[in-house]
Amino acid sequence: MFQEDGSSSVISSSLQMFPMLSVSPGTMSPYPWLKELKPEERGLYLIHLLVTCANHVATGSLENANIALDEISHLASPDGDTMQRIASYFSEALADRILRTWPGVYKAFRLTQITIYAEQVLVRKMFSKFLPFMKVAFVITNQAIVEAMEGEKMVHVIDLNAAEPAQWCALIQDLSARPEGPPHLRITGIHQQKEVLEQMAHVLIEEAEKLDIPFQFNPLVSKLENLDFEKVHVKTGEALAVSSIMQLHLLLASDSELRKNSLPMPMNASGVHLQMVNQMNQSSLRELLEKDMVNSRSPSNDSASSSPLYSTPSSNMDSFLTALWGLSPKIMVVTEQDSDHNGTSLMERISESLYFYSALFDSLESTLPRTSLERIRIEKMLGEEIKNIVACERAERKERHEKLGKWAQRFDFAGFANVPLGYYAMLQANKLLQGYNCDGYKIKEENGCVVICWQDRPLFAVSTWRFRR
Repeated sequence: MFQEDGSSSVISSSLQMFPMLSVSPGTMSPYPWLKELKPEERGLYLIHLLVTCANHVATGSLENANIALDEISHLASPDGDTMQRIASYFSEALADRILRTWPGVYKAFRLTQITIYAEQVLVRKMFSKFLPFMKVAFVITNQAIVEAMEGEKMVHVIDLNAAEPAQWCALIQDLSARPEGPPHLRITGIHQQKEVLEQMAHVLIEEAEKLDIPFQFNPLVSKLENLDFEKVHVKTGEALAVSSIMQLHLLLASDSELRKNSLPMPMNASGVHLQMVNQMNQSSLRELLEKDMVNSRSPSNDSASSSPLYSTPSSNMDSFLTALWGLSPKIMVVTEQDSDHNGTSLMERISESLYFYSALFDSLESTLPRTSLERIRIEKMLGEEIKNIVACERAERKERHEKLGKWAQRFDFAGFANVPLGYYAMLQANKLLQGYNCDGYKIKEENGCVVICWQDRPLFAVSTWRFRR
């Protein structure tokens, strides 16, 4: 059950052995015996302290939360074993949540903390380079597109987060090798940074010219929630594919505080506004949600929005999926974190995110040395996600990850039909994982979709969908 390095294998047992216990101030002064704990004991105790601290934060007992954070500081370390690293980022997230109760202090403290977007892009590339999760998503996405576009002469791909040209270079190579010859390929790349799209265009145009495949790149500088679908320009005769890698959950942020009704509402083949269709089906949608809440392990909605599709027909998610449906995609491939980090209560999110991120940190432990600069930068990026899940609410909470079942319900209601992934896609994904020579990475099939795991912990889910009349 336990590992000597204090890794994430202790999470399951510790959350059961140490339920939401409170720690009284009298038991929390500096203690020399903490340094004598064995790694597995330290890991268990850290999780106990984190859960206890979170419980104090959730109930407003900030004095006890402060005492717990102080004790965590004696055990946690951003360059220690997995549980020490995890604890350092979760304690920082809990402290951040406390600071937000004093807006003046919080804003003053954050004034000099500037996030450089170029650093985020670079670290995400590191994440893709050293861990196989995104590579598997790219391979499955490309294979699904190639199979769906067999025989098509004009192919249009919409990338909802065009930041990684390597994925589409591989697709260009696959399409150029078709027995019937390559199609005319057009990629619409959506990203909020113009420089990222310019770099993407340069790399892809060069690759297409090298392989003599007719190619166009259509850059759209936009946040996903502000996307103007009229600028996508799907042309007559084009077979459309949509790729979304860890983007759709961003639309689950509080719709009451975000722009509403600005997405053009497309019509279906009969000329009926899809918005009207959604309004007519709201009662049945609520019934679906109620069934889902019974079937799910834990609820994933907060009072404002967690699943806006289930609340109001003008929500961002509802409008966005409806607009995608209106484009009649032949294939849509979606990759999302497969964990429920969108619960109403802080304690729900702490529990679920401890499982998820400890598994990710554990996979890094098996891949990179503890002193690796790349590992530290990747963990800091993951730490920002943890902070957003734990410390933020309403529109500020962007990392609203949900389970595959929730996404399947949304896509089904929006008019998409599931396309089971083919044998060859699974074969390619498994072959890619074998190249890492690590038994921890696993792939399993779930209702025609692929779930990428570390050990037995699901981390990312890839699902494919098509337009359904």
